[in-house]
Amino acid sequence: MEKNELIRWALIIGIPLFLLIFYKLILRVFFGVVIIPEDRIGLVTKKFVLFGKQELPEGRIIATNGEAGFQAQTLAPGVYFWKWIWQYSIRFQPFTIIPTGKLGLVLAKDGAELETGRILGRKVDCDSFQDAEAFLKNGGRKGRQTGIIAPGSYRINTFLFELELTDMTMIPDNAVGIVTTMEGNPLAEGQIAGKIIDGHNKFQDVDRFLENDGYKGLQEQVILAGSYFLNPWFAKLEMVKMTEIPIGHVGVVISYVGEEGKDLSGVEFKHGNIVEKGFKGVWAEPLGPGKYPINPYIMKVELVPTTNLVLNWASARSESHQLDKNLSTITVRSKDGFPFNLDVSQIIHIPTTEAPKVIARFGNMTNLVSQVLEPTIGNYFRNSAQDSDVIAFLGTRKERQQSARDHIGKVLDQYNVFGVDTLIGDIV
Repeated sequence: MEKNELIRWALIIGIPLFLLIFYKLILRVFFGVVIIPEDRIGLVTKKFVLFGKQELPEGRIIATNGEAGFQAQTLAPGVYFWKWIWQYSIRFQPFTIIPTGKLGLVLAKDGAELETGRILGRKVDCDSFQDAEAFLKNGGRKGRQTGIIAPGSYRINTFLFELELTDMTMIPDNAVGIVTTMEGNPLAEGQIAGKIIDGHNKFQDVDRFLENDGYKGLQEQVILAGSYFLNPWFAKLEMVKMTEIPIGHVGVVISYVGEEGKDLSGVEFKHGNIVEKGFKGVWAEPLGPGKYPINPYIMKVELVPTTNLVLNWASARSESHQLDKNLSTITVRSKDGFPFNLDVSQIIHIPTTEAPKVIARFGNMTNLVSQVLEPTIGNYFRNSAQDSDVIAFLGTRKERQQSARDHIGKVLDQYNVFGVDTLIGDIV
């Protein structure tokens, strides 16, 4: 019984030991056999060359023509002969795994020098960086690469390539991605952003962007909600909220980019150019209620209310739009020298078609109130009060309100604003 037990243990230990010795001493030494497991690749270092060129070219660290040193060609899973242990060193390397939701940034340790002015090596045909020999022979550049590695399993030669994992770019709903590129043609004088370039799949195909003469710097084109394989060495992203135009308003677009467009405002309007959509200047067609992917660095959207707008000249009352927050009760002086206070409300309406002219003239609604409405209404009532004593002013309130509406309406017509009504409130 004891003898059988000893034999069994001898077989358990001896057979694997024999196979190991057989592989290491016989197959490996005499036949140069290398067995690469299914989940590994073999990184090859050649210790010396029997015949032919021994040294690598100056500045190179990866051998592509049989020189001694780190070899570009790796060993895929399988059985290989003539890799003698005294000439070759084989290091088993796990497959490179790029997890879901990540992407791999690639830095090449060898290759041709980058062209002057460039910071990224252009993409070459090398099977997603799995063929190091093809990368070097096809003109791959040393340094950071434009190409990225998508999620998956890859046979990467880490003698040549160094990988850095980074997150995919995620843009949430109701957000806009503003892109600034690190490489490309310089912007022309007077431009603040690169023109829209076709065919680069939302900046994911860096090489196509550069081949199509994309510009370096801030881009006109924005990216909407979604997941993207953006190379952070090429493009920096800033997320902003979508521009919302509420109901009862229109958005007048002021564009700082584009070609100089034909002025559509007519010869009678002398307060700035109004142009077609897509040109530089104030767009003739305002945006209706909704959400829009606006790049705030190249466009500005001014909100203009299109419903009746009430403005109060009253110290204790202000509307929710806050355009009248700086307006206060009007103090006037009668003909007989008595001061008294007036609370006034002015109702105005800006038609949608006139909104671009209002913005072209004043810049925003706040300026319209401070530059036109406030002085016009204040001066009218001060002048009106000086022509009457206090008792007469109180007795003719209705007539003065009608007169104010007619006068102020005519003034506002000159500024593309319709005066709906003028109302006199408390007289103190």
